Amino acid sequence: MRIGHGYDVHRFCRGRPLILGGVTVPYEQGLLGHSDADVLAHAVADALLGAAGLGDIGRHFPDTDDTYKGADSMLLLGRVVEMLHNKGFSVHNIDATVIAQRPKLKDYIPQMTRNIADVCGVLPGYVNVKATTEEGLGFTGELLGISSHAVCLINENNL
Repeated sequence: MRIGHGYDVHRFCRGRPLILGGVTVPYEQGLLGHSDADVLAHAVADALLGAAGLGDIGRHFPDTDDTYKGADSMLLLGRVVEMLHNKGFSVHNIDATVIAQRPKLKDYIPQMTRNIADVCGVLPGYVNVKATTEEGLGFTGELLGISSHAVCLINENNL
């Protein structure tokens, strides 16, 4: 078994949808990024890559490559899961936190959880997504952006 941690942050911007865990969340701003800027999917992907010793998403999906411009981060997460499988690993469980002062995310978390579980090939009970605010402190508290942390456990398969 191996443990990984991932972290991502994106600033708010107008004119883009807010996508978290593959869910389009109604809000007046989206997140700025080369891909769809899904901070939750990015944190999960980095946690999985880290656990497998495979670097980070910037190494595999660089923002200097137009192939990934506007990319669906859930598809990129699926590619990360394929990389793990190719190295003899499978996802065991994921625990992730989205840090956002606004919007409130509780109504969207069940779908985010299902989306991540589906892409990672685990039952929804093996994925936990939660959200918290920063009580008005820091860049997320000041409504400048959203961040996310993820921790995962992966298993080494007998090949």
